[in-house]
Amino acid sequence: MKAMLLEQYGPEPVFAERDLPMPEPGPGEVLIKVAGTCLNPIDNKIATLGSALAFAPDAPAVLGMDVSGTVAGVGEGVTRLAEGDPVYGCPGGVRGIPGALAEYMVADQHLLAAPPECMDLADAATLPLVSITAWLALFNKGGLRRGERLLVHGGAGGVGHMAVQLGVHAGAEVYATVSSPDKAAVVEALGGIPIDYRETPVAEYVADCTGGEGFDLIFDTVGGPTLDASFEGARIDGRVVSTVTRSTHDLSLMHSKSLSLHVVFMLLPLITGKGRGLHGRILADVAGLVDDDRLAVLLDERSFGFREIAEAHRYWQRGEAMGKIAVSVSG
Repeated sequence: MKAMLLEQYGPEPVFAERDLPMPEPGPGEVLIKVAGTCLNPIDNKIATLGSALAFAPDAPAVLGMDVSGTVAGVGEGVTRLAEGDPVYGCPGGVRGIPGALAEYMVADQHLLAAPPECMDLADAATLPLVSITAWLALFNKGGLRRGERLLVHGGAGGVGHMAVQLGVHAGAEVYATVSSPDKAAVVEALGGIPIDYRETPVAEYVADCTGGEGFDLIFDTVGGPTLDASFEGARIDGRVVSTVTRSTHDLSLMHSKSLSLHVVFMLLPLITGKGRGLHGRILADVAGLVDDDRLAVLLDERSFGFREIAEAHRYWQRGEAMGKIAVSVSG
């Protein structure tokens, strides 16, 4: 089969098309004929940082965490899927598990689900990582309830725009920080209320949006100083969920407000092999919401073929993307 191998990590990662042996599904695994994948920020971090990330595969490597495609074969003990089934998920692209930048890949059946029927199959690969992350943050970790005030930091980003929609679907009063009028328009179109964090200090938007009480739940997809701003913006006994916590912070304010802090590391089931079934169940619910027109993924106006993956990385690094970057593999 054809695959795009990452042969050299670095600021300008080097990819090359190579012929690789066809993988064979093991027990509980399926073989996927890949239709599409996408470029996530974490894919770019792996390609540029390499071994600095403990879960990054050694070069040469087949990257591509998200996948959509059709089951082309099943391993022993597979009960959830059959040959010919369309599937999507986030089942590879890390150490020990080749990803989707190839014509075929092998995946654990529990990490997959049937994709939305209303979406192009290749484009469905833009959903898994971002939707699972947002779902885990709001519901499994954050315990979001109807009527609560939710603040999403980075509301027009890949994970952020999923969280805005899921918060609206859950009946929350949803606010989201943005950095430009275009991103504010995205948040408004999804049912949220945008806050330009560059123009509005935390104390001011807390006063304007919550009457000074603070937000019930804050979801931080940015990290660094934004996590400190989350502590400032949360109400007493509020909850903060973050996907970016590899940093040092003064927790005094968190303590004084009796806040709870939760961390989402979405890749953990993939890396450890534990709890993978939850991802498949979330993806089944996500597909239903998409088909019911309650959830949508923002696609960048530009897409790439898998042989163009190096240019896709350069495009993302230039900051030109607005939405998820789709990468088609077959067809």
